[in-house]
Amino acid sequence: MKPHDEKLKDELLVKGLLGQEQCDKAVLEVSRSGLSFKECVLKMGLLDEKELALTESEILGIPFLNLDDYLIDDEVLRLVPEKMARGCLVMPVFKVGKSLTIATADPFNLLVLDEVRSAAAGFEVEVVMSTRDILKRVIDQYYGVSSDLLEIAKTFDEEAHTIRYEAGEGAPSLEVMSRVAQGASTAKLVNLILMRAVDEGASDVHIEPERDFVRVRNRVNGVLHESSMLPRNLHAAIVSRIKIMSKLDIAESRKPQDGKIGLKVENRELDIRVSTFPTVYGENVVLRLLEPAKVLLGLSELGFEPALLKEVEKIIHKAYGMILVTGPTGSGKTTSLYAAISTINTPDKNIMTIEDPIEYQIEMVRQTQVNAKAGLTFATGLRNLLRQDPDIIMVGEIRDQETADMAIQAALTGHLVFSTMHTNDAGGAVARLLEMQIEPFLIASALIGVFGQRLVRTICPRCKGSYKVDPEILKQLGLKAAETTFHRGKGCPQCRNTGYDKRIGIFELLLVDDSIRRLILSRASTGEIKAQALKNGMASMRADGIEKAKKGLTTLEEVFKVTVEEE
Repeated sequence: MKPHDEKLKDELLVKGLLGQEQCDKAVLEVSRSGLSFKECVLKMGLLDEKELALTESEILGIPFLNLDDYLIDDEVLRLVPEKMARGCLVMPVFKVGKSLTIATADPFNLLVLDEVRSAAAGFEVEVVMSTRDILKRVIDQYYGVSSDLLEIAKTFDEEAHTIRYEAGEGAPSLEVMSRVAQGASTAKLVNLILMRAVDEGASDVHIEPERDFVRVRNRVNGVLHESSMLPRNLHAAIVSRIKIMSKLDIAESRKPQDGKIGLKVENRELDIRVSTFPTVYGENVVLRLLEPAKVLLGLSELGFEPALLKEVEKIIHKAYGMILVTGPTGSGKTTSLYAAISTINTPDKNIMTIEDPIEYQIEMVRQTQVNAKAGLTFATGLRNLLRQDPDIIMVGEIRDQETADMAIQAALTGHLVFSTMHTNDAGGAVARLLEMQIEPFLIASALIGVFGQRLVRTICPRCKGSYKVDPEILKQLGLKAAETTFHRGKGCPQCRNTGYDKRIGIFELLLVDDSIRRLILSRASTGEIKAQALKNGMASMRADGIEKAKKGLTTLEEVFKVTVEEE
């Protein structure tokens, strides 16, 4: 490694920010990938980028600047063109006399510094440290994307007019729309939409036609927010471009279509799931952004309380049986399954999966994608997968009786089976299996545990503050005002004034013991099963959420929003 990488590694060890084992893994990745030590630490998710930048700034003696504390003047912005700021990822901050201070995440990039010196002729360039994420956000904040969009819209109009002129008057033909969709300006616009979504950490992109404009919204941390408003005349070209990329029929606009796109955005491999749906103003498009190669979270990072984590680790190491994770779409079920699989993934086990879609790629695990067109469903895939001598099986979702029956049979014949179901809580999984006509004695024999889970947003650490909760609410929760301090975010530029940052899970774990088995055999209701589980010591999702709110991780409002009131 380079001398600076060695210094950075040693400093991180001294500060206790990384352990020896983590450093060794990063060094191994350096030799394998050719990336710098810093890049490998970030790629592997071993450390937050800001912590790494702060440590690096100490080593280099270059100040780390909190860009949100500065109001940047238009005169300073004009010294560095927007194209250069975005391309080089630098931000002009202030000037004193003939000295211009810029923020960068890579102070070793001398070519970038030379470009800035050329642009800001006559100025000496001083450097301060920042992070890539902060720089991207601040560049968007000050330069915006409106100029890009206006330029694209203008170019689009010119291209479309030329093509319409060549094709003659009248409604555009399929050939004309195909040419417009594959034009440079349309490609640039779709790329810009995707790049903004990736920069924001969005899980979904919604492209929504209205009467007079097209609205683009990104879902970040489970919440939709408006990203941009585009001219109405861009809609057909955007949709056609996305259809061509995902190999859908651009001539069909009256029926829903589903497809996928494999794309590389900013050196990140993305698997984009595409869904089109006809609406009164045109086709609505939703893009689900998946990153199969991203670093997996461990069980301890998902939000399990220590006592619950011990129970989880205990049941996932059982030799056979069925474990279910329940919750609505977007509640993190698949992430929890992957974390569990990764925990028990050892060379002596054959782990196989059937998924739709494959959201993460795990070494040593044989993963299979559902392909309904080829006849490969969860049920048929599971039936054939059992001939592959698996020890552990993960079924992405139990949707029907055939899949449920196959999963339970696998659990009863010596396999450990993981899967998900869409139910409101852990107790509801039993009722759902009974609705699928699965015999109670089979459920009671196979099922060993059910997780219920939701995701709640965590409080933004940069604008976090305490507040007083209504005494009546505390009384309802059985808490005393003197015992508990709750927090919330006031809102700041980093969190888009939401007061929230990332997300964390809240959980409940229903362990199937003899008392629960008796209730299953008697076809007891979900309420009866839940009541018995609570009596056995299960903490509900709401109780788990309140504990996290008491610790200042999330807010009571978030917990109440995603959980039901205890009966």
